[in-house]
Amino acid sequence: MNYKKLLTFTLILILVVLFFTFDLGQYLTLDYFKAQKAAITEFYLENPLQTALVYFAVYILVTGLSLPGAAILTLAGGAIFGLWWGVLIVSFASTIGATIAFLVSRFLLQDWVQTTFSKHIKPINAGIEKEGAFYLFTLRLVPIFPFFVINLVMGLTRIKTITFFFVSQVGMLAGTFVYVNAGTQLGQIESLSGILSPGLLFSFALLGIFPLLAKKLVDFFKARKVLRNYPKPDSFDTNMVVIGAGSGGLVSAYIAAAVKAKVTLIEKHRMGGDCLNTGCVPSKTFIRSAKINHYLKRGKEFGLRNVLAEVDFAAVMERVQAAIKTIEPHDSVERYTQLGVDCVQGQARITSPYTVEVNGTEIRTRNIVIATGAQPFVPPIEGVDDIGYLTSDTLWDLREQPEKLLVIGAGPIGCELAQSFARLDSRVTLLDLAPKIMPREDEDISAFMHERLSSEGLDIKLGYKPVTFGRSGDIKYLDAEHDGKTTRIEFDQVIIAVGRKANTKGFGMENLELELTPQGTIAVNEYLQTRFPNVYACGDVAGPYQFTHTAAHQAWYATVNALFGGFKKFKVDYSVIPWATFTDPEVARLYKSVNGPR
Repeated sequence: MNYKKLLTFTLILILVVLFFTFDLGQYLTLDYFKAQKAAITEFYLENPLQTALVYFAVYILVTGLSLPGAAILTLAGGAIFGLWWGVLIVSFASTIGATIAFLVSRFLLQDWVQTTFSKHIKPINAGIEKEGAFYLFTLRLVPIFPFFVINLVMGLTRIKTITFFFVSQVGMLAGTFVYVNAGTQLGQIESLSGILSPGLLFSFALLGIFPLLAKKLVDFFKARKVLRNYPKPDSFDTNMVVIGAGSGGLVSAYIAAAVKAKVTLIEKHRMGGDCLNTGCVPSKTFIRSAKINHYLKRGKEFGLRNVLAEVDFAAVMERVQAAIKTIEPHDSVERYTQLGVDCVQGQARITSPYTVEVNGTEIRTRNIVIATGAQPFVPPIEGVDDIGYLTSDTLWDLREQPEKLLVIGAGPIGCELAQSFARLDSRVTLLDLAPKIMPREDEDISAFMHERLSSEGLDIKLGYKPVTFGRSGDIKYLDAEHDGKTTRIEFDQVIIAVGRKANTKGFGMENLELELTPQGTIAVNEYLQTRFPNVYACGDVAGPYQFTHTAAHQAWYATVNALFGGFKKFKVDYSVIPWATFTDPEVARLYKSVNGPR
């Protein structure tokens, strides 16, 4: 620290120490002001300019040094100078004081903070450069943090001083007006009956509702800013367009139709999404067949003799398709059309926050709900595209049972499928780079399931990194690294089950420049809104939990907030989230949090 910074820091420290040592804060209390009200008023009437200058200087000193008492000084300003003069004086004094605190913080600490935390502060600097003025305005208008904290923290960023000054001046004006107005009423209390005066009650009402009004004002300005480049249609064809007819999309459309809103549901492939066609329904049906075969083999354990079964793998897979067909009518176009939903088959393309194109037709809509789901993630392993890999989406077309099956990924999907294929008499190798199966579960649960799957004949290889897929004649193989050595694993079929990625491409999301999270899902707020107030996302495409039941849960919030958010919005509740892996035995847990994680 150079001598100028040391001198500045020392001076500030001395002033702060003197303030607390001589208990100067007692002069910045409401009790003191009430006791001295008559004397202050008399002095002001005799010396208006001198009083204003002294008050102005004290206010700047208090806010510049980030001392407690600014709120009381603001109330006192209203009581002494009245509403309009009080607002004028306090507005400039508070802004000047805030700017001094801002400059002091910048002078003493900005260089050190920017250098020491350069990697972490890069995105903050980028955000400040892009949206710094609006961000500061929001903080000033809705004081989430105390103003003195905002002054000091903003000084550490690279926002321009002139921007800080003028945005602070405008942003604090509404709050200044409310507090000064309250001060004018406090100054008029002469007796106990004055406490119940209409003016004072109104002032305190303003203090109470100001944060709510300010939040509404911020939302209004944010909406105007983000929608300014998109002309709003004079009329709309529908209240809501839902893109994707999986769990999230179906529930969204159902709720909208139930409250008699006009809703259009667009699906490019099959109604029911992953749960019906490639996820919940087929997998649980498949698991059930495998479980029956497993228990038949254990007939002697249950006192049953001569229990024999022969696996007809093609019949097992046909049973899976039959289960899908049985449930299909519940998610069908016919049913949802009867419910009042306008169902459209085709590729949706968002062209603006108000318009969606499908099959060459533009639909003008008040709201959009994106529920495009997710798909299996296939890592870029060398040769993967040449060996005909399967995923949880594509394996249901399989009719010939693999004698040797390789499953890559020992998470929930991988373990479910690996155990089921093994129970249907395939020789299964379960491989993962992680050091344990079901890596999100507790150590004892993971160890127990490892032992169970091994006892059923699965060859579990952990800590193996897939390197190269290849063929040698009719034989398919994977070369994987483990402890510095390469192991070759032969197989007839391979299922890749290493996770799922959100479907964020192919429907015009890039036209809205919607942001993505580090996990690749669409960034939404606590109300499931994207950066556009009338564009929502729910289900796997939004995260953070890619479960069917979570998608349906989110759909309620997305739909209700879209249709009724002008009156009341609801924050999505993640406080209790059930997790289940349908191995045998099943592994389940309940995630419970007071605030609900994001």
